[in-house]
Amino acid sequence: FDRAYQGFGAGDVARDAIAVRHFVKDGHEICLTQSYAKNMGLYGERAGAFPLITGSKDDAQRTMSQLKIIVRPMYSNPPIHGARIVTEILTDPALKSQWLVDVKGMADRIISMRTQLRDNLKKEGSQRDWSHIADQIGMFT
Repeated sequence: FDRAYQGFGAGDVARDAIAVRHFVKDGHEICLTQSYAKNMGLYGERAGAFPLITGSKDDAQRTMSQLKIIVRPMYSNPPIHGARIVTEILTDPALKSQWLVDVKGMADRIISMRTQLRDNLKKEGSQRDWSHIADQIGMFT
């Protein structure tokens, strides 16, 4: 799963993770990429996570061993500035609460822009059905 824009779909980071939770609940092993570049405004900081849900501790250890082989040639010392910012925000209740409000605000803006685009297309005389523009969620649907 790729969660680069988590929270920008429904305006709620938990609601945007429903599919992930569904697959885990059904017993699937998953890889999840999470980027905080967009939903925390940390462009260029390379802040994110790569959680794995495996069937056993042995599977997790084998998977991590292979991931380390892949990652090691790419960098020896990963950037830490962005990771520290994310950690600070997610572990401080007041900062996390403000961040969730900000994410909701961005999602609401995306929804509003989609609605305005649909309405303006109608206003300009288009006879096409543009409802899909306002009905879909997220940035790239």
